[in-house]
Amino acid sequence: MWEYSDKVLEHFYNPRNMGDIDDADGIGEVGSISCGDMLKLYIKVDENKIITDAKFKTFGCGSAIAAASALTEMIKGKPLEEAEKITNKHIAEYLDGLPREKMHCSVMGREALEAAIADYKGEKIEHVDEDEGKLVCKCFGIMEGKIRSVALENNLRTVEDITNYTKAGGACGTCIPEIEDILTDLWKDESKKKSAEPQPVKENRQLTNLQKINLIQETVEKEIRPQLIKDGGDIELIDIEGNLVKVAFRDQCAGCMSAQVTLKNFIEKKLKEFVSSDITVEEVVPD
Repeated sequence: MWEYSDKVLEHFYNPRNMGDIDDADGIGEVGSISCGDMLKLYIKVDENKIITDAKFKTFGCGSAIAAASALTEMIKGKPLEEAEKITNKHIAEYLDGLPREKMHCSVMGREALEAAIADYKGEKIEHVDEDEGKLVCKCFGIMEGKIRSVALENNLRTVEDITNYTKAGGACGTCIPEIEDILTDLWKDESKKKSAEPQPVKENRQLTNLQKINLIQETVEKEIRPQLIKDGGDIELIDIEGNLVKVAFRDQCAGCMSAQVTLKNFIEKKLKEFVSSDITVEEVVPD
């Protein structure tokens, strides 16, 4: 049985902004009923390119409803330029996480937002090469390009991950060997770098203060900042006081509504994994 956060359940039982907008400035429709999930997103944009309203209609599971509801709340009142930077990870973080088996619902939300913004601009939607390559999963109509782009965006390494985020491989299973080949090709250079990366902490390991500081700095630079930068954000290591690590969010992370979720569920979790289970992280907010 999947475990859902209170926020997911709240947005499922009491979804925000359901319905349509008759005079919408942009409409994005992704998925299909035949595949089990579909989302139609409507947006209104004013003369200052601020999203003043957003509504949705969806066919799918509770996570699909919650993700769509959360997305509309995230983009209302937001400048179009900022809304364009929202990723599926931001949607999941806003909901305090989604079961990995349901992450495809957050991907669908991100794709619907892209499509709606493209429609507003009068552009043809192009999902960053997602329609390129050959058809891999015939059951759900998933192309090789989509598997590659979603895997890169979310650091996916297994077929199970790909299925959770795209549904590919989740029906008849005949495409699983092909998905494995795509992942092997995608991450073939990673094994060469693995020896240089920080390794997960071994419990009961004794570290000197200098060793701990160096390991914290190394983990921030190699494990944390690259992921934040990829999403348009960043952090700065401000101070280390024993097991307390103080950081400041920069760029898109500064003032982000999901910042505290990122602080605890990603940054602190990574430092506990690679440095010490006693580590806590605190945000330093500029005056």
